[in-house]
Amino acid sequence: METGANQTVMSPRRAAGNVALLGLAQALSTCAPIVVTLLGGIIGTRLAPEGWSTLPMSLMIVTLAAGSVPASLLMRRVGRRTGFAGASLLGASGALVVALALHRQSFTLLCVGTMLMGANGSFVMQYRFAAAESVPLHQISRAISGVLLGTVFAAWAGPELAAKARWLVPDVEYAGSFLLLAGCLLTGTLVLLCIKEPGTREFSESGEERPLPTLLRQPALMIAILSAAVGYGVMNLVMTATPISMHVMHGHSIEDTALVIQSHVTAMYLPSLFSGLLIARLGIPVMMTGGALLLGATVIAGLSGHHVHNYWLALVSLGVGWNFLFVSGTTLLTRQYHSSERFKVQALNDVTVFGSSALGSLLAGRIVYLMGWQSLMLACLPLLVIMGLGIIKLARLPNKAPG
Repeated sequence: METGANQTVMSPRRAAGNVALLGLAQALSTCAPIVVTLLGGIIGTRLAPEGWSTLPMSLMIVTLAAGSVPASLLMRRVGRRTGFAGASLLGASGALVVALALHRQSFTLLCVGTMLMGANGSFVMQYRFAAAESVPLHQISRAISGVLLGTVFAAWAGPELAAKARWLVPDVEYAGSFLLLAGCLLTGTLVLLCIKEPGTREFSESGEERPLPTLLRQPALMIAILSAAVGYGVMNLVMTATPISMHVMHGHSIEDTALVIQSHVTAMYLPSLFSGLLIARLGIPVMMTGGALLLGATVIAGLSGHHVHNYWLALVSLGVGWNFLFVSGTTLLTRQYHSSERFKVQALNDVTVFGSSALGSLLAGRIVYLMGWQSLMLACLPLLVIMGLGIIKLARLPNKAPG
């Protein structure tokens, strides 16, 4: 009997092709949240009622979190390829709606467009699970890392895309940026239509499907979810507050602020070149420990001062620490369920993880404005203590595979 969603008879060539295609789709699709992160506040300031300039970006993250369960349930019915491709079309339509919002100067349309792109994000975040389902057990961490590596391209291409196409539509600033973004998402749709989905002859829905309360009694499953949730929660809390603290409150230039954020996003995904290999060699508890320690280094660097190098060190440590926790947690998660349970568990994981991400994003501005940057840094410590206790528990478990 299979004991996980990672057992497959897909040929090595097909599996490698799937991972490569999903990595390319990841690169094209994640241009959307990066462009919205860069331009959302600028556009929102021009179109929003006073005090609501960051609402479009927050709505994108909240929609991503809320869409995790419906996305997983839909793909259980229609399959990965159809779900991914359809969602990519939805994201492209969202980019077009934002372009229209800029043309009509409509804040409502801006919010609708970012929510549509957030809905696509619910599916994009499951590319890693599709990669895990395409490869044998011992290659899962590297497959997940390979898909996430596509975001390194988006980290640099997204801002360039936004800047180069800024005046593509005369007299409507940034409309061209979102038109070009729609083109990226449409290209991603074509890429996703080429993936090979494990079918009934390649993927067995084996293993008795257990109730969710039974699944949640597995300590390793809960620690897997905790790892990704802490990584995302701390990362979004600090990352969202950084431009406010750097540029608005402490007067650093927008160029220095952009460099710090760009370095952070690169640090999030570039370690995917080796984090999967390190997990395979060193083990999940060791890599989780490394991730938690790096987030601790973020707090130390953040508390050390408000110079550009303090922010840069904090945000780079934050990015690498997030990568170690997220890839380790996802790898551990894929070992905790039977193949028949994969959609249910993946949906629970993503709604928890991206719910923590949305909460961190929504709280960041309030905390840094009302209490200051150092208080925001200290607010990360309880989460790191909880993560540390989870790692200790995981290291003591005799068996991390499903029962």
